[in-house]
Amino acid sequence: MDSLVQGNHTAVTEFILLGLTHDPVLRVILFIIILGIYLVTISGNLCTILLIRVSTQLHHPMYFFLGHLAFADMVFSSSVTPNMLVNFLVDKTTISYYGCGIQLDTVVLFGAVECFLLAAMAYDRFVAICNPLLYSTKMSTQVCVQLIIVAYTIGFLDVSSFTISFCSFLFCGPNRVNHFFCDFAPLREVACSEDSVFILLSTLTSGFIVIFTVTVIIISYIYIFITILKMRSTEGRQKAFSTCTSHLTAVTLFYGTVTFIYVMPKSNYSTDQNKVISVFYMVVIPMLNPLIYSLRNNEIKSALKRELGRKKN
Repeated sequence: MDSLVQGNHTAVTEFILLGLTHDPVLRVILFIIILGIYLVTISGNLCTILLIRVSTQLHHPMYFFLGHLAFADMVFSSSVTPNMLVNFLVDKTTISYYGCGIQLDTVVLFGAVECFLLAAMAYDRFVAICNPLLYSTKMSTQVCVQLIIVAYTIGFLDVSSFTISFCSFLFCGPNRVNHFFCDFAPLREVACSEDSVFILLSTLTSGFIVIFTVTVIIISYIYIFITILKMRSTEGRQKAFSTCTSHLTAVTLFYGTVTFIYVMPKSNYSTDQNKVISVFYMVVIPMLNPLIYSLRNNEIKSALKRELGRKKN
């Protein structure tokens, strides 16, 4: 049973996710590709977390945030990817009403946490480059833990607004969601009615998170670039800039796709384009982040070599 009769309406108890494609051959190909990406995502982020924990030379605020970013990436991808992989192999691609709500909440929570972690990492680079003498005070362990608590607290507040909005939807007829996961916009499209106040609340909370974190990142990097340009040593400039390139790459990828999916006018692109970009946002970026930070970070590479050398000995 996928519905229950309530009064004059039919209450939907499960949704059909239309996914990326109905072509059976393409579905197998996508299954293999996305499974490979997911395995790299889990292994790469787990290795990042373990390396940061066991290597004393990585016990610094930047890597503290990087470890939490790796954890957020794993959960963020795992909230969607396993279900999507299963749906490639089955004919009935359904998800329960409560399962849909949990998936939506998990995506919203860890998406918000990732925004704050990227902002915290930008602030960390700002203090390290612009105020190096005060770094140990301004980025103490207590401050770092407080920033993580703030990230999750605001993330849960954001989740609360989306949960209330989701519960306000009345699903009384069509239950075919034109996406591969329970995203908010496709769910609104199949809802028979909604509470505009709760929708506005969700929009405002998410908008605040994106605008606030982007502002922190932009202001931090304005001061960083000014400080770097004032440096007399070319070697000092290169060293300072090299510590920021990995983070800038991650920020560009994350906020670039967020902007394309959730900010640009819907008339500028099709639903299929939106789903393809969502795959990059939900599946590919969580895989790329550990690769970006490991390949472009000399400290992580040297820490990895040191730990591997210890195991050989």
